[in-house]
Amino acid sequence: MFHDPRHDAHGLAHGPWMALIAPRPIAWISTVSAEGVRNLAPYSAFNTVASKPPFVMFASDGPKDTLANIEASGEFCVNIPGDDLKEAMNATSGSYPPEVDEFAIAGVTPAPCTNIDAPRVAEAPISIECRLDKIVGLDTSTGVPCHNRVVFGEVVGIHIADRILRDGKVATDLLRPLARLGYRDYCTVTETFEMIRPQVDQTGTRT
Repeated sequence: MFHDPRHDAHGLAHGPWMALIAPRPIAWISTVSAEGVRNLAPYSAFNTVASKPPFVMFASDGPKDTLANIEASGEFCVNIPGDDLKEAMNATSGSYPPEVDEFAIAGVTPAPCTNIDAPRVAEAPISIECRLDKIVGLDTSTGVPCHNRVVFGEVVGIHIADRILRDGKVATDLLRPLARLGYRDYCTVTETFEMIRPQVDQTGTRT
């Protein structure tokens, strides 16, 4: 099949787009409002965009509390949930009013960060402290409004639980990170394999 999403209906029972880019890592983002209310929400349009120095990005579908808090405070924390936190993560995906503390909804513990004021999830195996770099809007070729905004953050602190480290490396089988698929489907990463990047000389020949 082929369809141009700018003009054509896909003709399927359910929209395929979000199932095409999968699995997507989940950023469980914690922020705090100007009034001091903690917020915690999952985002699957998330990834790293630089390594030296490290930056991350995520996209927010419309003006949600997370985005408002980041705009006001200039900071956020990306918590990486493992399989044991899937129910808690899902509990925070609802559209709660701004005055609701999602840490309490999820039953997880707020812990202080080191370089930012936003809290982190104490139970999360990985927490990444970020300062806001920029927020970017998206423009379409057809002029149809796009309400998503992309948030870029500079990484200013990383917390890694000792329990997911093995031989000086983060062990994915111990982390068991959650990822989003299409529709209402999720997965847990449990199996990995290694591939070595080929060495290529100046003539383009593999060595």
